[in-house]
Amino acid sequence: MKTELEHRARPFRGLPAFLWTEVLVQAHEELAMATSMIVQIVLLVFVWVLNPGLIGVALVGAVLFSMFAMGQRVLNEAAYIRIDHKVSDLYLASPLSAEAYFLGISAGVLLVYLAPVVVVATLATVVVHLAAAEVLLLALLAVTVWLISASIGYVFSTAFRDNRAIWAYSSLFFNIFGVLPPVFYPFGLFPAPLRPIVLLMPPSAAAAILQAAIGVTVLTRPELWLASGGLAVEGVGLFLFAAYWARRTVRGG
Repeated sequence: MKTELEHRARPFRGLPAFLWTEVLVQAHEELAMATSMIVQIVLLVFVWVLNPGLIGVALVGAVLFSMFAMGQRVLNEAAYIRIDHKVSDLYLASPLSAEAYFLGISAGVLLVYLAPVVVVATLATVVVHLAAAEVLLLALLAVTVWLISASIGYVFSTAFRDNRAIWAYSSLFFNIFGVLPPVFYPFGLFPAPLRPIVLLMPPSAAAAILQAAIGVTVLTRPELWLASGGLAVEGVGLFLFAAYWARRTVRGG
């Protein structure tokens, strides 16, 4: 009883130490780090060749897509630790809390893979001539998208029992949600009847809000409320659910 009460009183116990451990582990994945932006670079090249006038929109979209793709890395890492290394139980037998385990993996992946995202964000700022308020908006949207995708990735990681099934499904899910919707191209080019659907998808909702802020597209007030409200609810709701799910799946409570 005392252990459970202490656990609830300090839900993120052990986070700094585990976060640093995860950063050190991720930093040894040189090949993964070197190839982390391949999809984004390929799409940027396509946009540059087909319609150079949209390269600014594509750069902003690449930032948001990169943050969304972090969720795939969280999914892969969490499943790899649990299935292949089989050390998740060892970690959680220590004073490390389940919530700190989830957030430590997510933030560790983010810190290691953030540098190229910052480079692309800097290019987007220069090319699009983002004002200070727009840069802050981009940062806020990027963090929200990351929080949502990391939460989704961690929860999905607990559903797999074989790593061979993970790579295909995770790549398919995160790439479909990040590439097909209007993330790398203007929201206004997307079919009108389907726009409410993509405004509930985190990367395209964030892209639409930022595109409206810089004058690339026009959002009606209901569309703006749908996109911003959806991001807020999904961000808070999925993070809380991931923390709850971490406790339930590793503590049995």
